[in-house]
Amino acid sequence: MGLVEEIARVRAGQGDPGRLVGEFRRTALLVPLARGGLMSGHQGGVRWIYAFTDEEALARFAVRRGLPAHEELEFLSVLGARLVDGIVPELDGPTGVAVDVADEDGSMLFPPVGGIVPDAVAVDVRADAEAQAQAQANARAEGARA
Repeated sequence: MGLVEEIARVRAGQGDPGRLVGEFRRTALLVPLARGGLMSGHQGGVRWIYAFTDEEALARFAVRRGLPAHEELEFLSVLGARLVDGIVPELDGPTGVAVDVADEDGSMLFPPVGGIVPDAVAVDVRADAEAQAQAQANARAEGARA
C-alpha cells in the first residue's frame, strides 16, 4: 500500500498512524523549490514544507497557487525520511511537512513532533524536556530553602 492509500485510510478513521508514518518515510516526495530553497508556508507558528506524492498533485498545487499553466515548478525528489531526519533539523524553528495540500480530501500534515521528526527538533519533546528541567530547578530551589 502506498502513502496516498495510507492517508485515505487514516482520514477515514481506519488507518494506523504508525504505518502512515512508516509509509511517509519510505515514499519519494516531490518538494517544490522557491528562491533557492524549499517552498513552504507558515501556519500556527510552524513552517510547513510542501511535499507531493506525484507530479499531478504538484500540478494541482501550482494551479491553486495561481501559477501560469506553462510555467513549470522546479522540484527535488526526496524520501520522507531524508526530509524529516536530514533537512528539517537544519531549518530554524518548528518545521513539519504538508503532503498534497491542494487535495482537500487527500492531504496530510506531518507535524514537528516526536516520532515524526528527530526528538532534538520535536516541539512536544522539547516542551517536555523544558518542563522537566524547570521542575528539577524548582525542586533544587525548594531543597535549598529547607
